[in-house]
Order: sequence, then C-alpha cells, then structure tokens
Amino acid sequence: MSEESRPGAETGQKFRLSVEGGNVRDVGGPDLEAPAREQGAVRVVEYTTPRAKLIDEARAAIRADLASYPRALAAFEALQGDPEALAHWDMANYITMRKLGYNDHGRVHAFITGAASMAITDLLLEGGIKPDLIDSGIGDADDVHLAVILGTMLHDIGNQVHRVAHEEHGMRLALPIIDRIMGPLYPDPFKRTKVRAFILGCINCHDLNPAPLTIEGGITAVADGTDITKGRGRKAFSLGSVDIHSISALAVDEVVIERGRQKPVLISVTMNNSGGIFQVEEILAPKVIRTPLRRFVELRASMRESGEEQILSRVRLEGDAFVMDLEDGGQVAVEVNDSQKQTQEAVAENLGLGSTSR
Repeated sequence: MSEESRPGAETGQKFRLSVEGGNVRDVGGPDLEAPAREQGAVRVVEYTTPRAKLIDEARAAIRADLASYPRALAAFEALQGDPEALAHWDMANYITMRKLGYNDHGRVHAFITGAASMAITDLLLEGGIKPDLIDSGIGDADDVHLAVILGTMLHDIGNQVHRVAHEEHGMRLALPIIDRIMGPLYPDPFKRTKVRAFILGCINCHDLNPAPLTIEGGITAVADGTDITKGRGRKAFSLGSVDIHSISALAVDEVVIERGRQKPVLISVTMNNSGGIFQVEEILAPKVIRTPLRRFVELRASMRESGEEQILSRVRLEGDAFVMDLEDGGQVAVEVNDSQKQTQEAVAENLGLGSTSR
C-alpha cells in the first residue's frame, strides 16, 4: 500500500491501523478455546479485524515504505519467511497469552509494529531528523530502515522464555537470525557488527528498561506503544483475560501515524470509550516521553462522536502532562503516570543511588 493510495495521504498520513466496526461474536476453534468457566457462564468476545488481514495490510505498508531501500527490503523479506522467526513469534504469543493472559505478542504484533516503525522512520527523515546510524557516520537511510525493521519485528521474541528479562532473552534469541540475514547484505564484518549493535539496542530498550539512547531504539519503543487497538486486545479477551489491559484495548478503534503540524510525527488515537485513555497513558505516552523521540512526536487522543456520553473532546501530550479539553470548554492538565519510572526511582532511592532521571 503506497502512501498515495492510503486514505488521508493528502494530509501526510503514513500508516493507519483501524479496527472500527468489528463484530461482537464468540470465536470458536481449538486455537481460541477459553479456560474452564462456570457452568452457564456467557463468554462475550470482541472480534475485530481478522488476524490475516492485519498482517497482510502491515506487510503491504512495510514493502511500500522499503521500496527505495534494497538492503532493508531484502532483510524484511528474509525475516518474514524465516522458520526460526516464525517459531519465535508463535512461542512468544503462547507464553504471553496462554500463560500470562496478556495481549498479542506474536506475528500480528510483530508486523503491525514493523509497519508503524517504518512510518515513523520515514516521517523523521522527511522532517530532517538524522537517526544515530546516519549521525554517527556508520550508515545511510537504508541501514537505518534495516536496523529498525529487524529490531522492531524481533523485539518481543524473548517473551517465550519469560516476561521477566524478556529484552535480554530477545537479544540472545535474535542474534542467529540477525547474523543469518545480514551476512549476505554486509560482506564487511566491521560495518555489519556496527549496524547490528543498533538492532540489539532496539530490542533491549523497547520496554524502557533501560530507556533507549538512540533514535532507532526510540522508534522501536514508540512503534511498540502504538499497537493498542482492540485488534490486539480481542484474543486475550476471548481467552478469558478480563482486566484493565484487555478491556481498555477494546476501547481504541484506530491509531494513525502521520505528518505532524509542529513536529515531524503525529500519532492520533481514536477511542470509542474513554477507557482507552489507560492504553494511551500507561502504554504509549511513556514511550514518547522517555525516548529520544519526545522532541519529534505529537500525541493526541480523541473520542468518536458516536461513542459514550462525551466528557472529553480531546487529549494531547504536552511535555510530561496530558492536557484534556473538556466538552464544556474547560481544560485539565494531568502529569503522565509513568509507573515504571517511578518504580525504578524508588528502588534507586532505597539503595542510596540517587535519582535515575538525571
């Protein structure tokens, strides 16, 4: 799907993940069997855009964005059909969804975040921002796209070992795949090793533990945070995980990544219910605030007019706070609740290490 053929291309739209209008129905089959339930209990499942359709749309968007970058496109084509990568995605999904009751962390998540990362990368380059691979003199835009697509699509595979330390597990599991794909594309081992360092940084820092230091790592983290629609929450919900994560994900209809008004990138989130604010505040906003992308990304969230009774008309991120525009014309500013950062600072304080925010 080229940018010109996408809806809203005239406004600078690069990637649109929309799951509005899904059916509410029970999903059968052995792949989606729910845990044992009380006799007579009713299972209601939000079933939105089919899994295969999400992957196909993301794949088309990635290919369009990589059309001018032959090394990155070759790396993507090799990765998407790699048996080891496919197995990693499936096993990461098994652990996160079956054992932990989390949202999708498998193939769908890998492709959607991959497409989002390519959209963000292109917008940053169009806006004159130099990612670290270019700024350091190590590589060019082709190398940037390659590093980001491999790092982003492999970022969650470590979950198959355990959610704890999944970033470190992911780097180790990704290394053989990365080396296999990069070998033919980078005959010079000196450059190959340097480019690979950026890929590993994307994987290691995607969950802000630690926070990324490079633009490439920031792209992966923010792209990861954009996959918050009900298309991701539906399967965990059908498996019986009814918590704030799965419920709030069902409140997000659409995420659009487009050219910003004041900054190179604008991420717009459309909700059918204000419960989706949890996804924006807990998942996406910290990944904007705590990465090198904070200076380059605008974040806005709004309610559909056909949603619940309107209290909020729009929410936007300004610095470290959400500014909420109320229906009555008033405004409320609330600091983003970055729970992970708060936990890290509390641990550091107890150990006498001082603040980690320096």
